[in-house]
Amino acid sequence: MPLAKLQSMKGFQPIVCLTAYDYNIAKLLEEEQVDIILVGDSLGMVVLGYGSTKEVTMEDMLRHTGAVRRGALTSFIVADMPFGSDETPEKALENAGKLIDGGADAVKLEGKPGIAEHLARHGMQVMGHTGLLPQTAPEFRVQGKDKAGADLILKEAKDLEKAGCFAVVLESIPADLAEKITSMLKIPTIGIGAGPYCDGQILVINDMLGMFEDFRPKFAKRYAQVNELVKKAVKSYIKEVKQKRFPGEEYSFS
Repeated sequence: MPLAKLQSMKGFQPIVCLTAYDYNIAKLLEEEQVDIILVGDSLGMVVLGYGSTKEVTMEDMLRHTGAVRRGALTSFIVADMPFGSDETPEKALENAGKLIDGGADAVKLEGKPGIAEHLARHGMQVMGHTGLLPQTAPEFRVQGKDKAGADLILKEAKDLEKAGCFAVVLESIPADLAEKITSMLKIPTIGIGAGPYCDGQILVINDMLGMFEDFRPKFAKRYAQVNELVKKAVKSYIKEVKQKRFPGEEYSFS
């Protein structure tokens, strides 16, 4: 989807975003015409089994971005800048370029309007992110509940727009604050745990499908229970192998 079309959806049509980390899921999301696919550094927790997103490397992001692009040839793909990859403007530009070359249409970074402005000035498409910033937050909790915190988030959202971001993710903030930010910005807001008033919504695919049980945020609605289906299938497989019912003649060569 062209970036201009995505931005034109603000206020007219909700933007649908989901994460993907592999070829198969990306292919399915493209077939269903998801507006934006995010190769999130959340893969550190839901795919690689780390306790946070901080352990995710550029090599991890490049590998998974490439897999997603091979599955979603025409989708608009955003790749997260992993922790430590955007410490300086020069380093951020180098790493953002690698992700674009690796298959992403745009990159997302947490906070850092100055870095976002540097990337945008050099022709990179940048998605901003404010509110809860998982790479640096000491704990996962709602942000901006008091006036001082809300004012900081509002200012950062404005600064990210001014820096040239084409959209901004609002994570884990009160719905009324998200509504205020959405009404003040000209660029789309994409909410995750930010209520119904954003211009779009994003969820981690593993949360949405019921595939990740180590941590379950309040905002992560489960649209399926894939883990239960997998367990049921595995139990059936174990039973048939133990009873020598699989493989039968129909699954054997002659």
